[in-house]
This record gives sequence, C-alpha cells and structure tokens, in this order.
Amino acid sequence: MFKNIGCYLLIVFFFFMGCADEQNLTFEEKTLEADRCDICARIRLSYPEALGESKISNAINTALSEEIIETLHFDDELEISTVEDAIASFKKAYQKMQSSFADEVLGWEVEIDAIIMYEDPQLITIGVESFLFTGGAHGFTKTHVLNFDKIRGIEIEGTELIDNIEGFIKLAESKFRQQEGVPMNGGINDSGFMFPNNRFRLANNLGYCSEGVQLIYNQYEVSSYADGPITLTLPFSEINQFLNFTVID
Repeated sequence: MFKNIGCYLLIVFFFFMGCADEQNLTFEEKTLEADRCDICARIRLSYPEALGESKISNAINTALSEEIIETLHFDDELEISTVEDAIASFKKAYQKMQSSFADEVLGWEVEIDAIIMYEDPQLITIGVESFLFTGGAHGFTKTHVLNFDKIRGIEIEGTELIDNIEGFIKLAESKFRQQEGVPMNGGINDSGFMFPNNRFRLANNLGYCSEGVQLIYNQYEVSSYADGPITLTLPFSEINQFLNFTVID
C-alpha cells in the first residue's frame, strides 16, 4: 500500500515539476543584420528566442520564425524553412530588381523587432513590429501580436483570451469612441473611420500588455495610412469580467 502511495506521489511530483519548467521561460535576444553596401538590401532583425526544448518554447520559436519568413519571402518558387533562407531570398529578390531596373529601384529595407509584451504563468504575448520598404511612395509598418497558452504549450488567437465577446466588444467600442472623439450616438465611421459596414469591430491584433488588453489597428485597417496605427488599451480592472485569463492589477 505504502509502496503504491510512494509511486503516486513521485508521479505527481514530476508532473508539477514539468509544469513549472513549462512556465519558467528563458529567452535570448537574437539579432541578425545583413552586410551594408550601396547595392545591398538593408535587413535588421531583433527578436527573442526561447531556450530549451519544451513544447511552449518550440511553439514560440516556430511562430516567430514563420512571421519573419512571411515578411521576407519574395520568391514563391522557393521553399523557405529558416530565417536565414528568408534573408537570402529577400536579398536575391532585391538584386534581381536592381539588375533589371538599376536607375529606378530604390534601396529595399526591412526592420523587424519583436518584444515580449506580457508574461505570467499562464500566458505570454509577443508583439512583432515590422517596417518594409520595397519601393513606392513610402514603406509600410505593421504590428502582429502573438499570444501563447503556456500551460497547453500552443499559440492561440487573440479572441481566445476573451470569454464574453459581446460584453468585451461593447466596452471596447465605448472606449474607442471616447479616445478617438467619435460621438456615442452616431455611426462609428462618422468621424472618418473605415470600419466595414459602419460597425465597430475588434482589431486583428490584440493581446495582453502590462496595463491591460491592447488592441492595435494597423495602418489601412480602419483608417488611412496618414492616420497611422491606432492603439487602444483596456485596463484589466475594467475587463477582467470578460476574460478567460483574469489578471489582478
């Protein structure tokens, strides 16, 4: 009997030790920068790399690699599986354009910075901000928010953070109108916004930060390029009732 209890306690001990390992993440800042020259594309990447071989570490590193590869990949005929290959692809695409249109092509540029916006024993949110210029009047800046469930070791959608979606949207719209000076009793687009069907909706990118849940509307998402990105932060004290993962301020 005591022998079986001992085995049971040992199993429980290793189970919780495994959970603790999954929750305590260690990161190493990774920076990659291409050689600079007059006919080279300018490339600079900075992002956290999760150390170890846990499920959540692998999920984070895979998601970040895929995000960077998607931004840099310019040759659909090539199978790109690593960040280094994506950098080579971007450089090759620029050199090809440069050789064909030497007098017309301006220097290409890409900068990607990823930072940890929030982390607790349950969740981690990483924001990936990228600037891309491949010709034209101006470059394009965007932010992509990645959310991870550390307990399950998987990436999750921003909406999976929310339990009561209707209540959350109602509060978010009220706060958005207050912040942007949109009258409460008018259409959401009456002040020049471009929400589809004149109805407020959540940003494509939302996640936790130290102050609360942050909604990031990228350029062109609901307003013009000149308006720039719009960020709305909802304090945890006001939205905990709507969330799947509550946070005490």
